[in-house]
Amino acid sequence: MEEELQTEEEILAGKHSVLEALRAGRTINKIWIAETAQKHLTAPIVAEARKAGIVIQHVDKRKLDQLAPGIQHQGVVAQAAPYAYAEVDDLLAAAEAKGETPFLLLLDEIEDPHNLGSILRTADCTGVHGVIIPKRRSAQITAVVSKTSAGAVEYVPVARVTNLGQTIDRLKELGIWVVGTDVDTDQDLYQSDIFTGPVAVVIGNENKGMGRLIREKCDVLLKLPMHGKINSLNASVAAGVIMYEVLRRRRQQG
Repeated sequence: MEEELQTEEEILAGKHSVLEALRAGRTINKIWIAETAQKHLTAPIVAEARKAGIVIQHVDKRKLDQLAPGIQHQGVVAQAAPYAYAEVDDLLAAAEAKGETPFLLLLDEIEDPHNLGSILRTADCTGVHGVIIPKRRSAQITAVVSKTSAGAVEYVPVARVTNLGQTIDRLKELGIWVVGTDVDTDQDLYQSDIFTGPVAVVIGNENKGMGRLIREKCDVLLKLPMHGKINSLNASVAAGVIMYEVLRRRRQQG
């Protein structure tokens, strides 16, 4: 008889996703490893799991295909506790604890889980203190997001909010500048000196960009310079360019 996964539990798939979840102390109930998986690649996972007393079962690869359908699981799947979303205050507290100026990302209806995962991966690399997403009309944290983020989802806190506009208003009251990206604005990303202060960067939907209300609430609108014939970038690529520009400016400031 096939094992039934409880709905309050979550599937993680892929070597990086499972290993980083283990290292971050996420509650994991069980790990399945394909019998054909290369042992030198799964050895770090086995070692971490044994230290934590987590059950490991070696199974036919088809079992993993059933547990994580459509995901490149690389021969490793885990059953974990549900992803714990943060609160917006937690993101600000993370910056304060590091003695750093807040750097947040607000995602206005990013729908593709691969884009969300890629954004989280770059966010971890560039020192983003947290990501804010709306509860509706947005990709949520799933096994696909975790896999695409290469495990970064375990280190970059994500807060879910009911109303992104109200969240922006609150951030502005706390002295955080809200920066939006828009192809129809005059100011160039590289001309702005806003990034060394407390900042929240808004990344719009893959097709529609930012919603009208969110656009109007931004303190500053910036555009990415374009030289090619296609006047747009993939959302995760655009987000990556901006995140690295924030990092560059802050390192320059010292």
